[in-house]
Formats: sequence, structure tokens, C-alpha cells
Amino acid sequence: MIERLRQQMNPVGASTVDAGAVEPVSPLLEVRDLTVDITMDESTVHAVRGVSFAISAGEMVALVGESGCGKSITALSLMGLSRQIPGAHVGGHIFFRPRKQLHHGSDSVGVDSVIDVVAAPLGSLRHLRGNEIGIIFQDPMSSLNPVFSVGQQIMEPLLLHRQMTRREAQREAVRLLRIAGVSEPEQRFYQYPHQLSGGMRQRVMISMALSCRPSLLLADEPTTALDVTIQAQIMHLLLRLRQEFGSAVMLITHDLSIVAGTCSRVLVMYAGKLVEMAAAREFFYHPRHPYSRALMDSLPRVDIKRELKSIPGQPPDLTSPPPGCPFAPRCPRARDVCREEMPPLEALGTAVVACHFPLETGA
Repeated sequence: MIERLRQQMNPVGASTVDAGAVEPVSPLLEVRDLTVDITMDESTVHAVRGVSFAISAGEMVALVGESGCGKSITALSLMGLSRQIPGAHVGGHIFFRPRKQLHHGSDSVGVDSVIDVVAAPLGSLRHLRGNEIGIIFQDPMSSLNPVFSVGQQIMEPLLLHRQMTRREAQREAVRLLRIAGVSEPEQRFYQYPHQLSGGMRQRVMISMALSCRPSLLLADEPTTALDVTIQAQIMHLLLRLRQEFGSAVMLITHDLSIVAGTCSRVLVMYAGKLVEMAAAREFFYHPRHPYSRALMDSLPRVDIKRELKSIPGQPPDLTSPPPGCPFAPRCPRARDVCREEMPPLEALGTAVVACHFPLETGA
């Protein structure tokens, strides 16, 4: 079953955009049965429940879903950061294949090695974060340190991971700001986060994330709270930098309009579980899960006039998730089996869907 899912999760030639990289024999990242439970007081939140997927080098994948479905916790888990959340218990495996030689203490990890992020020692993760895996957080104002200039913050990973001198790191930081589209980078280098606009702060975050040319870039809602013009500029920048550095990108978002023009595959998450994985073109033209269809029906379209549909009800309480399909209480196709049995992820044509009664193509 795992091998069958890997073939579906890592399709060749499914991209709707130029990937700019050759598909490797093995995926860059492979997540198997990831679970994240967070204990708070007398209850436990089952934030991520048995998630499995893979990402290839140079691929741009979207992880979509409503707020609170577990997207950001999944992204933090890929860097081993969810392990540091108070009360968190992480299970499963996250296999990552570094493209660089990683050193930690007296040990080293070669480019042909595989790191299990869930079980790896802290020393390995410190050299993985920022070096092999970069992240753009959704709120740059709270993610950037207010007491250090933006130049100092970009220089930090350059000094730590690329062993540059301070003069070399400063030159590289200015170059990265320029690549990220920051105007007057020599002056911006000395400014503090509160002196920059939201779009400029986001570009600084991108400069930091790309400073070590990571193999995998996690972009968690990178266009939140930005106007449409700046959103387009940020997404164009991510695409251009992905092609230049050859990095894989996971875009975490709830904005499907951004996904449509940028990503090769779409992973749909609901109530801590993956419910559909498909090539982007297939997802937008023929969604197979009722939740995916409901998301599509809630989007405005410029080509036809229609009444927008909201999804009735609320997502389930993840402290006590239902025994069956988590979307069953809101699904118009739900039957008794949906409320009683959790549907497994199964291959359905070119997609992978967790549904007892999936939609037919063209439905």
C-alpha cells in the first residue's frame, strides 16, 4: 500500500508549470503516517492524524484547507519544530534526503543519507533548519526579531551554515535583498522590521529563507494580509527563485486562486487528515472528494455568474474527532458507513482520495 501511494504522490509529468528540475529516483521528502497530538490541561488535540505524502526536488506543491485543519503544524513538523511545542507528541516518520553534507558535533550526514526528522537528534535538526529546509512564516512582523536590523538577521544563517566572514555575509545579505526585490538594499540592510512595509518584511523573510539555498522551502501563507498587487509580486518571486535555486516548495495556503497558477500538485487537508492528493489541473477541473468540490464551489468565478455556496456546519472538535469520515457531518453524500468508518486513502485514477463515495470525473 505504501509503495502504491508513493507512486501516486510522486507522479512524473503531472506539473502544470515548468518544474525546472529532473525527477529523482527517490523523493526529496517522504512523510509516512505523521501524527501530532498536543496535550493541554485535561484534553488532547489530535492536530495531525496519519498524514502521508512525498515531495520531489524542484516541485511546487500546495497544502490547502480551512484554518485550523493542521496545515501549519504539518509544516512545523517537517522541520522538527512541532516536537518543541509544550505537550506535543509526534509520531510516524519524516524522511528527508539532504543535498548537502551536514555536520553536527563529531558526526556528519552525507548527501546520500536519509534523516528521519521525527527521530533525529537535536544537533542534526539545528543544521537542517535554515540550511536544507527554509521556512517563510505567515506573519513576518512577529517572526522577525524587532531588536536586530534586517541585515543582521539575514547574516545569521550565512555565518552559521555557510561559514562566511562578516564582510562576505554582509555582501551576500545585500545581494539577497536585491534578488528579493527590496529597493535600496544597501540602506534597508541597516533598518529594523518596524521601519518596513508588510510587503518588504515578507521579502526580508524570503531572503532569510533562501540565504543557504535550501533544498526545500516551506511557505506558510506567504501572502496573508498583503494587497493583491504585492501578492502577485511575492508569488512571482517564489517561482523565479525556485527555478534559480532548484528548491522544492510547499505552499501552505487557503487561497486556491494562488494555487491555480503556481503549483503542480495539490494536497487537501481537513480536520488533521489528508483527504485528497491530485495534480493541480485535475484538482481544479475534476475534484474527487466532496470537501474539495465544496471548496471549489465557494470560489468566485469571472467566466460565469453563479451563487457562491458556503459549506454548512463547522469542522469537528479535534479533541474528540468523529469515528468515521471527519467531513461526514457536512457532506451531502454522507451515508451511515461514512459516519462509522474512516475511509482510507486510495488511488482513484490519477488522484489519491479518502472517501467512501468519491465524485465521478466531471461531476
